[in-house]
Amino acid sequence: MELASERKMSSDGAECRPVPPTSLPLQGGPAQRKKLSAPRISLSLDQSEDDLGETPDDLDINVDDLDTPDEGDYLDYTDHEMDWEDPSAANRSGARETCEPIPTCSAEEERQDGKLWRTVIIGEQEHRINMKSIEPYQKVISHGGYYGNGVNAIIVFAACFLPDSDREDYHEVMENLFLYVISTLELMVAEDYMIVYLNGATPHRRMPGLGWLKKCYQMIDRRLRKNLKSFIIVHPSWFIRTILAITRPFISTKFSNKIKYVSSLDELQELIPMEYIHIPECIIRLDEELKEAAENSKLHSFLQGPEPTAGRTEPDQAGASSS
Repeated sequence: MELASERKMSSDGAECRPVPPTSLPLQGGPAQRKKLSAPRISLSLDQSEDDLGETPDDLDINVDDLDTPDEGDYLDYTDHEMDWEDPSAANRSGARETCEPIPTCSAEEERQDGKLWRTVIIGEQEHRINMKSIEPYQKVISHGGYYGNGVNAIIVFAACFLPDSDREDYHEVMENLFLYVISTLELMVAEDYMIVYLNGATPHRRMPGLGWLKKCYQMIDRRLRKNLKSFIIVHPSWFIRTILAITRPFISTKFSNKIKYVSSLDELQELIPMEYIHIPECIIRLDEELKEAAENSKLHSFLQGPEPTAGRTEPDQAGASSS
């Protein structure tokens, strides 16, 4: 059965528009039709506000059948938002298109970059350490094994691995190195411990300043101060002796009594086990040079013999004058 459609011309005669059918054919013959009332739809662009608000109640619209735009149909207006205010914004946006792309990093480079910073807690405060800046100086502190009953740790501090003071970023490096030393000390120490300070073969430009040493002492936890049993200084120089003499009024008497001076590695071996203590090559050479110089001095004094005293020369002169 064919669907009959009716077309009517609009009253104004401007355009020919199809008019929706007002009846649908039903089974039982062409004469049987049921009249349905269709809402009037106006396609004119000059509608009034009243017409826009009129919507029939019996108009049933299936939302699933509506055509929706794809993602590619959306227009990007972000680059033209400033065109409304500044006409020259389009020219500036075109110039920005020539920016260099962001360089990409490999997975290995990202893992290495994540290791550049370490977060530590010192004195219930969180600090960040730039591990990249102190990478050449991490040998300044090391674990030297245990002494006594096997629980007391030996901490070795080698001043020869400190940075030169003529570096442009010296203060930044020393600040990060200070946090590294304190945090490492807290991780290494569980019970009583001692510190072996290797002062030999350290030029004056690498000697830590008085303020840095004082800050280290103040930042050390009370537990670490209490558990420190000995502070041994190997190959002490006049500089380190002067610093300790100046700081003596500011430190406790108990800590001052823990300081011991050792002139050679042989003397150090008599105090503590040296099996797991790493001694830098420069300090070993210095110790051998000092030992050789001491032996040469003893040999030279032995060959010269005892010096004559003034008491024995005066009688000889008196006897000579009387004769």
